[in-house]
Amino acid sequence: MRIGKRDGSFVAVAHPRDEILDLVNAKLDSKREGLNWYALQVHARKEQLVASQLENRSLECFLPTYKSLRKWSDRTKEIQQALFPGYVFCRFDYESRQPVVMTTGVTQIVGNGKVAIPIADTEIEALQVAVSSGIPTQPWQYLRTGEYVQINYGHLAGLQGILVNFKGNHRVVLSVTLLQRSLALEVELDWLSPLAEPGQQRTAARSCVAEAIPARI
Repeated sequence: MRIGKRDGSFVAVAHPRDEILDLVNAKLDSKREGLNWYALQVHARKEQLVASQLENRSLECFLPTYKSLRKWSDRTKEIQQALFPGYVFCRFDYESRQPVVMTTGVTQIVGNGKVAIPIADTEIEALQVAVSSGIPTQPWQYLRTGEYVQINYGHLAGLQGILVNFKGNHRVVLSVTLLQRSLALEVELDWLSPLAEPGQQRTAARSCVAEAIPARI
């Protein structure tokens, strides 16, 4: 999995055969180096600028985007927009956060009070796979209840989320618990199998984050 540029926007680029190995190796490397994923609150409509600056500082970042149609009186244009407006994800050592917080456009590291809270690797990895799959995605209201399912199809196999029905179409909702933000993937019912209960990682994350507010930097 790599983050690259295309037409001025940041997108996740998938390599099907190497994707799983890349994610595993990145996860192992981050543990060895003491790195964690954090959500950065940034100025409105500055997500791509912040992501570009972080990458120029050799920091790993992730800005999930989706395609949206923007209509004007004389034309319609397809543009890339942030799935989580006002946020950019970055992996770094919190003790060495100075280059991150000094980046133009960054206002806060998201956490609880004065404590910055890392985001679970599993949630970031699920978002990366979802964005790189090429399947249409869109922002979605954060969900706490619903039927938990697992996707058993193609590059999405293994992803877990909440099944919803919207205007006759089925979607699986993936969430970032800390931000209480979600995205929805369009799916077919025969791609799915039910789960008895949500993953332990998701349950643990909910129990420790009752109310997420920006941490002081």
